[in-house]
Amino acid sequence: MKKLRLIISIAAGIILLGIVNFYIGWHLWMLLREWFPGIDGGLYWSVFLIVAFAYLICRLPWPAALRPIGRLLKVIGSYYLALMEFAIILLPVADLFYVILSLAGVDVSGYVTEAGAVLVMLAAVFILWGSRNAWSTVLRVHSLGLNKQFEGNDALKIAVASDLHLGNIVGNRHLKKMVDRMNAMKPDIILLAGDVLDDSLEPFVRNRMSEQLGKLKARYGVFAVLGNHEYYGGDIKKYTELMRAIGIRVLQDEVAEAAGVYIVGRKDKTAESMDSEGRLSVASLLEGLDLSRPVIMMDHQPTGFDAAAAAGVDVLLSGHTHRGQIAPNHWITKRLFELDWGYLHKENLHVIVSSGFGTWGPPIRLASRSEIIGLSLSTS
Repeated sequence: MKKLRLIISIAAGIILLGIVNFYIGWHLWMLLREWFPGIDGGLYWSVFLIVAFAYLICRLPWPAALRPIGRLLKVIGSYYLALMEFAIILLPVADLFYVILSLAGVDVSGYVTEAGAVLVMLAAVFILWGSRNAWSTVLRVHSLGLNKQFEGNDALKIAVASDLHLGNIVGNRHLKKMVDRMNAMKPDIILLAGDVLDDSLEPFVRNRMSEQLGKLKARYGVFAVLGNHEYYGGDIKKYTELMRAIGIRVLQDEVAEAAGVYIVGRKDKTAESMDSEGRLSVASLLEGLDLSRPVIMMDHQPTGFDAAAAAGVDVLLSGHTHRGQIAPNHWITKRLFELDWGYLHKENLHVIVSSGFGTWGPPIRLASRSEIIGLSLSTS
């Protein structure tokens, strides 16, 4: 029964995607016929359908010799996902405006050309501005006072990044920016709060990204946790071994001690459905710890704030949401999560949710930025 429901859901999703893309493709077809009257319909629809479904096609099991084509399709499909959202929002507005003008008796003979030109220009601005937000990283600094003592430290400097999504889109060039920026902070600890990978481990290995990631330097070490995309990729064991080889410890329901503080790393919430062992509760992870010492916890998805506060966590670091990545998706994430981005002080718990360093799908951000967190902890 579960398998049948899954098949029905996938089929329904593909049908819906087909309807949406036919709507977009038809509008583009009408515009191109105005601009290029001799355009061949068969050629147009063949190319359009490949582009529209490129993000799905690229996930097919391509033969080794054709994998570069699959990677190219992923890049094309990623940008199309952004343009599809743009079209879903603005094409109905353009259609409604057309109907209003027609009913008002206005001559709309040139509407397709004029409206199309406006939408193309807006799409270009959308891509350029969104790319700038995705690739130009900002540093957000939080100074927190805890009601606890730090052994031998007046303050603890921590550099945090989540959602790197290293793969075919986010590669070594962007990763080097993060490594250089974090190392320049001279942090005591570096924390990577999940989704270091963008599903597949293959591009991470092929492009030797571990060599760049291994250049991260922190006085007391570099620690990471799993995100949902590491689970989707299915190579967690190999991934954690690669990370260990470059000096980064991936905490899976584990507690590490560094600089006189506890660093707690939870398995991602996805483990509840994709890991046969599930994941431990926050209370179980903190059982037996000396809670007079600071407790910093990484949990990729920003949930369970009440449980973390009750268990004695002082600082909770999450990511996952990307703050919607592309507006107006941030309106959705803001309603799905108690905190989808920024800072929240709840009882004795300080929560910071990052919009992430990399991107999922299109390397486009609107109403969000690529970011690194600079965290300074001291005794209040």
